[in-house]
Amino acid sequence: MRTLHLGLRVADLGRSLAFYGALGYAVVGTVPQTEFGSLTMLKLPDDEFVALELVHTPDAGPVDPRGLNHLVVQVDSMTDAVATLAANGVTAEPPSSPDGSGDFWTSWLTDPDGYRIELVQWPPGHADGMNEADFS
Repeated sequence: MRTLHLGLRVADLGRSLAFYGALGYAVVGTVPQTEFGSLTMLKLPDDEFVALELVHTPDAGPVDPRGLNHLVVQVDSMTDAVATLAANGVTAEPPSSPDGSGDFWTSWLTDPDGYRIELVQWPPGHADGMNEADFS
């Protein structure tokens, strides 16, 4: 069993595609009409599978992101990620180190619908995700 992807409801599909494209996501495919609206499947360049689904239902009213706390995206270089985002018109908060080291960095940004996204640059040698070793 594994988590397949996260679906986010978005108000303006074009604006969201520009934002997530600046973050590095690419469109894998779309499903134009479902009971939820149109679905656009996104993945990051180094991922094999879809990680994010943008759900667009124009007549469903305003998007309320309060039910989702945040989405986390791993980056290889925080400096490069923040610079690429800025070059694409996306502002990230200044990076900080949760443990005070010089090689573990996080930064935050907010998508056009108010969803919070945390960028994480793991220290060298860290696994590609969180596991039991992070809590022992």
